[in-house]
Amino acid sequence: MITKDQLEALLPEMENDRVEKTISTTDTNKFGEAICAFANDLGATSKPGYLIIGARDDGKIEGLKIDESLMQLLLGYRTDGRIVPPPAMMVNKFSFPEGDIAVVEVQPSPVPPVRWKGKVCIRIGQRKGTANEAEERILSEKRSTFARSFDTQPVFGADLREIGIDIFKLSYLPTAIDAETLAANGRQIKEQLSSLKFYDLKADMPTNAGILLFGKNPRFYLPGAYIQYVKFKGTDETSDFEYEERFEGDLTTQLRVINDFIKSQIAKRVQHKLGEEYEFAYPNSAVQELLFNAIIHKDYQSNAPIKFYEFEDRIEIINPGGLYGNARPENFPNTNDYRNPTLAEVAKNLGYINAFNVGVKRAKAALDKNGSPPPKFLIDEPTSFGVIIYKKK
Repeated sequence: MITKDQLEALLPEMENDRVEKTISTTDTNKFGEAICAFANDLGATSKPGYLIIGARDDGKIEGLKIDESLMQLLLGYRTDGRIVPPPAMMVNKFSFPEGDIAVVEVQPSPVPPVRWKGKVCIRIGQRKGTANEAEERILSEKRSTFARSFDTQPVFGADLREIGIDIFKLSYLPTAIDAETLAANGRQIKEQLSSLKFYDLKADMPTNAGILLFGKNPRFYLPGAYIQYVKFKGTDETSDFEYEERFEGDLTTQLRVINDFIKSQIAKRVQHKLGEEYEFAYPNSAVQELLFNAIIHKDYQSNAPIKFYEFEDRIEIINPGGLYGNARPENFPNTNDYRNPTLAEVAKNLGYINAFNVGVKRAKAALDKNGSPPPKFLIDEPTSFGVIIYKKK
């Protein structure tokens, strides 16, 4: 994070690719656009950008009093889903005799384009705006060069014919792009897909995310891309089972199917005695959050499926791929990292997750509200991650 001495040296500089100043504490749209633009780093500085709140264009300190509510508002841009994929950023407050300054330090994203409310915001020098077709292409090619997340890598041997274009255009595109940009969209389908990280223009083939989300046969390229649900009659896997289901196919469709299945088959209401209030053996939102968390974080290079097993007394969700990146057993669930950031972005745009980095916390809160036991997380295995959700007694 920038130091106070570095900030003092930066204040007199004119606004540029990496610096924006404002004295407003309420212009949330301006804040979001600036953070998004710094994350896109169209000028390829490979350095952090700084949104400075409390200083005028000439560097003079305005004399603001920065309170905790503003700091929380700024921190919210990291997780609330208005900027996708979520930006890597830090927020700090500095006090001077003339007044306070809040600084948002934003790191360039490894998976551009980054969008603020569906728009790709950019900044070159003092110019601010929305990226045009050529500029989005630059960002997409930059991602192809530097991105290393599995879901943005090209699928060798695949081509555009493997993608269900209607699913992409009708089911997903309107959720990811703002209406104005969508109405003016005259781009070729490959460029539309590439802008959202589903196609690699340099390799001229779909990415793993494109195949997973819109592929006509994802398992041809990714054999483990399915969810195996089994309902057992007893308390272990040696028990007879009542029902088995396999969720496979494009994830855009399967996320909806799974969501409906959880509501109708898992989170069922139970009435113990006539006239008493209904109770839930498993709260819908907790099962949803934890299963979608498994889908987003799965290691799709594994041939094993996600196991979604319902026993007499509990549900177990096991997915290939242990804790990833900065997330470790000693800091889970307070620290999160995304093995598949594009899948997380899609789940947010489609409305299956409400914010980034809070799914586990939301699930624990839903279980507590339902009067259910707390979940048990299986986080010590290097090649898998699991959670046990206990049935309400």
